[in-house]
Amino acid sequence: MRKIDSGAPATPTIQVIQRMFSLIDVLASREEAMSLKEISEKTGLHPSTTHRILNDLATGRFVDRPEAGSYRLGMRLLELGNLVKGRLSVRDAALTPMRELHKLIQQPVNLSMRQGDEIVYIERTYSERSGMQVVRAIGGRAPLHLTSTGKLFLAADEPQRVRAYATRTGLAGHTKNSITQVAVLERELAKTRQYGVARDNEELELGVRCMAAGIYDDQSRLVAGLSISAPADRLDEGWVSKLQNTANAISSALGHKTPAVKAA
Repeated sequence: MRKIDSGAPATPTIQVIQRMFSLIDVLASREEAMSLKEISEKTGLHPSTTHRILNDLATGRFVDRPEAGSYRLGMRLLELGNLVKGRLSVRDAALTPMRELHKLIQQPVNLSMRQGDEIVYIERTYSERSGMQVVRAIGGRAPLHLTSTGKLFLAADEPQRVRAYATRTGLAGHTKNSITQVAVLERELAKTRQYGVARDNEELELGVRCMAAGIYDDQSRLVAGLSISAPADRLDEGWVSKLQNTANAISSALGHKTPAVKAA
């Protein structure tokens, strides 16, 4: 195994990526747009190479061209930066309440966010005493319609967006309990909107059931979901209020004014 020198900055092994990073760093050093010539001189790259890579970055909106021959950092970097910032702030606000909830119920507590047509697990609290294997590791992904948190995000979408999701994904199932029909999914999402809690009834993995409540920011946007996972025969309906109270506490830490909890 190659030893990594922690005292030196890591260098990409693919040359074009290293050049791309250099171009982005140069553009980041100035607020105003820069000319192709200046960028080429500062990076030491040939103008034709600089032009080619910048054009590819512009295609992905990582670079903008306000006018011919000039470049600046693009809006896509802002979008990605806000996504990372959002994850970090939600995780910071959630970690202590998650641990407290776990102490009360002794079952895994998960924090996840939407990314496209999937949810991404960004934190979890669990213990070996829960009697259940870790279902999804941090960084793991799962389809929206097969997870309790994913259903929260779908329930927040307009009906046409839910149908577009169903068309894109085909509502592929993982178990015999998976929801694979649009009409059934729409009924499930109506329940989620009514009670403010979403459920996964062994739809992602047999033997595991989940319940989730939403986490909202200061603009009342759904930014994450807090879920409890448990063996199918151990999920306790008495946990609903505890889950909602914890999600509300995290939302409040993010500046959200939480409404009264509905009875499930």
